Amino acid sequence: MSIDQAVPSERAVTSVPDESGARLLEGERNWWFLGPGGVARLGARHVADGALRPESELRLRESGMFTPTRVRAYALTVLTSTHCNLGCGYCFQNTAQDQAGGSRPPRIARTRLTSETITSILGFTERQMAAVGLEKLRILLFGGEPLLNPRGCLELLERAGDLAPTSAWMISNATLLTPSLARRLAGLGLTSVQVTFDGDRADHDRIRVGRADGGGTFDKIVRNIVKASEVSPLRWTLRVNVSQETYDGVDPLIDRLAAALDPARCTLYFARIGDVGVGYANSLLHTGELSAAFTRWQRRALDLGFTVSRPGSRRTCVTCGHADGRYGAVVSADGTLASCWETAGKPDWEVGTVTDGYLPGAETRERWIACQDLYRYDENATTLARFRDTVDTALLDYLHETGRL
Repeated sequence: MSIDQAVPSERAVTSVPDESGARLLEGERNWWFLGPGGVARLGARHVADGALRPESELRLRESGMFTPTRVRAYALTVLTSTHCNLGCGYCFQNTAQDQAGGSRPPRIARTRLTSETITSILGFTERQMAAVGLEKLRILLFGGEPLLNPRGCLELLERAGDLAPTSAWMISNATLLTPSLARRLAGLGLTSVQVTFDGDRADHDRIRVGRADGGGTFDKIVRNIVKASEVSPLRWTLRVNVSQETYDGVDPLIDRLAAALDPARCTLYFARIGDVGVGYANSLLHTGELSAAFTRWQRRALDLGFTVSRPGSRRTCVTCGHADGRYGAVVSADGTLASCWETAGKPDWEVGTVTDGYLPGAETRERWIACQDLYRYDENATTLARFRDTVDTALLDYLHETGRL
């Protein structure tokens, strides 16, 4: 909406109040305000010297654009299995690279979710929800590969439904997703699955390989998504990993996915891989060339019928953004608590257990990390922010230009 209704190439960002997480971006023909309450299109008269005019800020505040959305559901992430059937070298759960150069890098300790642990998790969740007055539950099935323990996934969702109205999503490599399993999970509240592609088929099959045999997985993943879509209403978030190894294959990948899948049921999400894996480095920098590529990919995806997530304000993660786990929790398969999925299952990063609750803040202060804290980049925060602002501005301009906003 425009501010009058009540709501780049590299541009500057305004000095909106830091605590709000709001952003102000200069587009080709107008300014964009991204606040906790939504996105507003502004004219030049609403901005002076790269900052909101006082009367414009007041109007945005009065219309709720600075007001954070109320948390409506408790966000519970559960690792149903810490093991994985793939051997990706960049995985943050690896403890080292495969010294033999194969597809079996050593990983965090292997554990599986059991019925007994589910009982403890749901008891802990009930107590946490009651403490903040939340009555709905949103579960993320995570791993490792969560479908290495399909029974644990199904039992957790079924029993959680007795605790509270429950919806769920899953991050999976989809190599083990059968039509029958997709139908059963959807029937228990699973609404969407995030699946990763590492570039086009040739790059993907070299990087995202089976742990047992080192074989490619691209065609199996696509085939499983197609079959699961035929028997369930699941939606798909397709994360495209971008690195120096996959960059050249992203353009053909978008077209290949559009031909094989139903774009109307898919969101395409492009993500530069952070240097999170032990011994892994991504040499692709956040340069002007990369921002131009992200813009090109997003526009192509939109033109082919995919959804591309709209930019927003800088938001605090519901799960790891509160040091007391107020609105969500990350639970490993053995019942230990972590602040974020980045540290789940890793020794010396536990912040409590579902049996005993969170440890005192003095004990967990150095272990409580948020989503991006462990990512390593050889660039400063200003460069990273400029990259994000450039890409987001171009996307908002295009969404408005094509009548999609």
